[in-house]
Amino acid sequence: MPKTLLFRSAFFLLTSLAGFAQPTPPQPVGPLPSENQLRWQKMEYYAFIHFSINTYTDMAWGLGNEDPKLFNPTKMDCRQWARICKEAGMKGIIFTAKHHSGFCLWPSKYTDYSVKNVPWRNGKADIVRELADACKEYGLKFGVYLSPWDRNHADYGKPEYITYFRNQLTELLTNYGDIFEIWFDGANGGSGYYGGANETRKIDSKTYYDWLDTYKLVRKLQPNIVIWNDGGDRADLRWVGTEAGYVGETNWSLLNATGDVAEEQLRHGVENGNAWVPGEVNTSIRPEWFYHEREDRKVKTLPQLMDIYYNSIGRNATLLLNFPIMPNGLINELDEKAVQAFANATKEAFAVNLARNAKATAPQVRSKSAAYDAGKAIDADLDSYWATDDNIRNASLTLQFAKPTAFNRFLVQEPIRLGQRVKSFTVEALVDGNWKEIAKETTIGYKRILRFPTVEATQLRLTILDAKGSPLISNLEVYKAPLILTPPIVTRNQAGDIQIKPGDAESEVYYTLDGSMPTASSSKYTAPVKTNNGKVDLKAIACNPFTKQSSVVSEEKFDIARSNWKVVSTDAKSAYQALDGNPGTSWHQPKSQRQASLTMPADLVIDLGKEETLVGFRYLPAQNWWEEASIITHYQFEVSADNANWKRVSEGEFSNIKNSPVWQTKSFEPTKARYIKLSALKNTQEGSASGYAEIDIVTQ
Repeated sequence: MPKTLLFRSAFFLLTSLAGFAQPTPPQPVGPLPSENQLRWQKMEYYAFIHFSINTYTDMAWGLGNEDPKLFNPTKMDCRQWARICKEAGMKGIIFTAKHHSGFCLWPSKYTDYSVKNVPWRNGKADIVRELADACKEYGLKFGVYLSPWDRNHADYGKPEYITYFRNQLTELLTNYGDIFEIWFDGANGGSGYYGGANETRKIDSKTYYDWLDTYKLVRKLQPNIVIWNDGGDRADLRWVGTEAGYVGETNWSLLNATGDVAEEQLRHGVENGNAWVPGEVNTSIRPEWFYHEREDRKVKTLPQLMDIYYNSIGRNATLLLNFPIMPNGLINELDEKAVQAFANATKEAFAVNLARNAKATAPQVRSKSAAYDAGKAIDADLDSYWATDDNIRNASLTLQFAKPTAFNRFLVQEPIRLGQRVKSFTVEALVDGNWKEIAKETTIGYKRILRFPTVEATQLRLTILDAKGSPLISNLEVYKAPLILTPPIVTRNQAGDIQIKPGDAESEVYYTLDGSMPTASSSKYTAPVKTNNGKVDLKAIACNPFTKQSSVVSEEKFDIARSNWKVVSTDAKSAYQALDGNPGTSWHQPKSQRQASLTMPADLVIDLGKEETLVGFRYLPAQNWWEEASIITHYQFEVSADNANWKRVSEGEFSNIKNSPVWQTKSFEPTKARYIKLSALKNTQEGSASGYAEIDIVTQ
């Protein structure tokens, strides 16, 4: 029993013996978290590390036929990974022991497709062991990712594979010490090498793996573990339906234990769900999960990381932030600097709790007992809490400051050991003698953090409007966080004009077009910048005109402008939305052109206006998740000099594009062409419209 609970029990006993009546403790409400889930929730922030054979082929997913000899991390240092994670404030690391390619980063005795058969370190390496040891050295918890899908194994799709899968699971869960989390990816079945079969295999992900027996094995081998899976079937944690770095503003830590889970339920949970299945927000510090040198300019900025923090940890979830390992075996210096800045910014934002010196009062206290008074919400003890009587469903708690106090952050927590209760609440500030509502929200859960414009007030009031049981609040904190300037947003339209939008209304924007670092002495943005149709390496910053503070740099490399491009495969004017430079607009093929099978590819043909030397193309799917499913997953790209004779220069898949709908770049050997054709061989849903937010090319 925690010491604080022991002291409280002793207090109740002594006061009872003294003749004072003590109120009965509040009863739990609804499904409750397990001890394993409580320990996991308190971690809040931990790392994902993606590293595999496809790191060396510059692919998002390995196909299963990659030569193991490619694997050669000459400078690999798991202690560097652990050190960076520790310094970033993370509490653990989950490692991709085996991704979809089937290549194992430990010397599994059940396959030859592993580090035991690579020249590097003479086949004596065990990266899982090295990282487990590094985590122990740095005081981090260790978790493993084991892909259920295996594009290398000949038996995938057959019953024999399940024995293989569980044998490898047993290796990982018995040979590397305590494992805090096991991660089973939701990608299952598709094209692959499969021992040389080179075919497409489909499985029923709900039945094929016999998840309930697999989970029994996991819990037998690691009793203190939590299990992540992508949607229920008694897993301990849930995916939140996106890899963009956020969960819904309303976020219940509940789901129904069995049955299909809708996307809305993944994002928001289920208010009256019958199982405790909290959300984990997984996202990468770069657009993709594995390392690509081209993304060195796309490392998430400090404002982006802060947004992710408030939209994950600040919304009753945990944050699993990914580092892609470079081919040399190290975390990139840019990624390290980004998380260091993130750690420093969060420390600065939450350095001084203004509620610590305030006085807390509440008209509703459980049986008017000091054991549950308002002060318990600000006493820095998460085991104590303010509570009301059982018949109360709405109540308020007020903080009174000694003097007018400025703040812009509000943190509130429920004691989730007794369930998640609050359904809606408001936060108000007493400004010049009048109450001003500064926030109206829904759920709280383990932790909720609100951001709002700075307000100066003498009092702050939390009002619970509705709850599933008597409201219980274990912690309130108030802060004044410093302003972090948001980098400018840069786009270029079809005519080649560059628009730069400041991230903050009062900021001024300065830019360069030659790749040099901008300063307040660089060109000031006042109107769209014309670029004469040529290539541009733009960098821009936002500056506060009063403090001279500047944002991190926005970078965009633009290829030739699309001013002379024409869509020749359709008469629809809306098709030019794929060329307009605005990611928020998109074109969907009309129903008459939709493919009902793979036998009739859906094509987008573009006339570039003149011959160009091409070395690649780029595709951006529609960015509005609520639109009809229309993301291209498998493609064919062809070029032509005359729109009659075509040459195929690239074909394959956009791996993981449904969950991570970012720019997809595909390279090929230099070739001259005037016409390009992108064919959608397969979409996220068969028969759906092929959708395009943007199409672009890469020239030599």
